[in-house]
Amino acid sequence: MNRHASSNDRNASRRTGGREPPPRSQDRGDNDDYTREDDVDDRGENGRHRTEPPPRRRLSGSAAADYAKAHILDLTGHPCEEVSSLCRTHDGWRVVLEVVELERIPRTTDILASFQVDLDDEGELMAYQRIHRYCRNEVDGE
Repeated sequence: MNRHASSNDRNASRRTGGREPPPRSQDRGDNDDYTREDDVDDRGENGRHRTEPPPRRRLSGSAAADYAKAHILDLTGHPCEEVSSLCRTHDGWRVVLEVVELERIPRTTDILASFQVDLDDEGELMAYQRIHRYCRNEVDGE
């Protein structure tokens, strides 16, 4: 560092850990092709900057189940009692939820329904359908 440098220049050196900061645009002259070693060249074949979308983070299975529960609650007004199936599809998730549609006494006579919910990779609802309706005390599995 030049001992005749201004205090601003000396402080800049301290802030950058003793490394010299890259030259400012007026220090570079008229060379538009200037790049630092850590710069990434993101120009396409025609010289324009490429704009690539940032990588999307995939929706996890537990997050997909939470989104499906929220969608079912909004659509039916009934909270989800259980997630009975969860599988990844080519464009998102398929979740099957069990919902109490009618509460009775005793509880073994409650009417439940299975809802299939299809979500995209961002958790948005693509489709839903009631696929089965049954009494809680049914054992046959259908």
